[in-house]
Amino acid sequence: MTAETATTAARTWTPRIAAQLTVLAAAAFIYVTAEILPVGALPAIARDLQVSLLAVGTLLTWYALVAALTTVPLVRWTAHWPRRRALVFSLVCLTVSQLISALAPSFAVLVVGRVLCAVTHGLLWSVIAPIATRLVPPSHAGRATMSIYVGTSLALVVGSLMWGWRLAAVCITVAAAVVTVAARLLLPELVLSAEQLECVGRRARHHRNRALIVVSLITMVGVTGHCVSYTYIVVIIREVVGVRGTSLAWVLAAYGAAGVLAVGLVARPLDRRPRGAIIFCMAGLTAAFVVLTALAFGGHRTATTLLVGIGAIVLWGALATAVSPMLQSAAMRNGADDPDGASGLYVTAFQVGIMAGSLGGGLLYERSVALMLTASAALMGVALAGMAANRHMLDVAATSSRDS
Repeated sequence: MTAETATTAARTWTPRIAAQLTVLAAAAFIYVTAEILPVGALPAIARDLQVSLLAVGTLLTWYALVAALTTVPLVRWTAHWPRRRALVFSLVCLTVSQLISALAPSFAVLVVGRVLCAVTHGLLWSVIAPIATRLVPPSHAGRATMSIYVGTSLALVVGSLMWGWRLAAVCITVAAAVVTVAARLLLPELVLSAEQLECVGRRARHHRNRALIVVSLITMVGVTGHCVSYTYIVVIIREVVGVRGTSLAWVLAAYGAAGVLAVGLVARPLDRRPRGAIIFCMAGLTAAFVVLTALAFGGHRTATTLLVGIGAIVLWGALATAVSPMLQSAAMRNGADDPDGASGLYVTAFQVGIMAGSLGGGLLYERSVALMLTASAALMGVALAGMAANRHMLDVAATSSRDS
């Protein structure tokens, strides 16, 4: 490390900036925990509110639909706000939504709480990564983005071990309120400059940005492939890998823990060699689905297939978590004049992928788990091919500046 590099690193990771990035990571953690809450609590919610499992399962689909429909309009509506205000607004809505969910006397009221959470989901994910990149020099933008995604990985770990859905909603409410106050006190206001204001809101031209659209479409295909199987990951671990009982929860926790490690390992390569890092992770993710597909069609369960299956699940968790911020960084680099709007288009594509994947996964699951995994492997392969064919779009130099 040269003296100049060491000086830059020391100046970048000051205690104040570290605290600010920690607040952003905590916001990501809380929002994702709130989003995936129904996944591990389907039976409990259905029993408590006296509705069917299918009805509770639709909470995820409708959440993704609402988020997909509201992200771009809300990002445009708030485009002229200081970025801190947009983030705090999202966190206030999250806090209120979780309070409603915790106290919900009926399924209809729970739906209202989920909708309020979903409405500002896209806004938060559109501004949180650009805020992180504005806190550091352009050379550290990838690492700043990765740092906030540690929160999403931890959410997967906590979500897999969560108990008592109302208690969980209460805890999320309190945590969201604390993070809202912390964001208001610790983050700079981040007012947009006159030059930046010329490119946001209705003046944004992201629909004409071919590179940004291609990255978003590749994201949508990849997320669809992931969610086709992720929606039924518990079934895959039980029936394909062969892990049952209490051990299943620990495999889910390992899935999330692998993501925590992965975002740390790929943070520096994302700044230095983004194209290679993204393609490497997508190739590994495709390989994980291919292995699980082979196990699903194989049928025989041995100690070797058990270890291979668990390894594939852990690899899936590591790389699926790492790829998300990589693609969001690519979207922001290709829409550097308005990274919030570019991030909004990426988030919309991501939510459409979640919705399509959960619906498609349900249809395929009724026929065969093996076919479901085959579809995931095929779609991930298509996304990988799209990245390889457009790899120049993944290496665009970051041009964002540090604001205060």
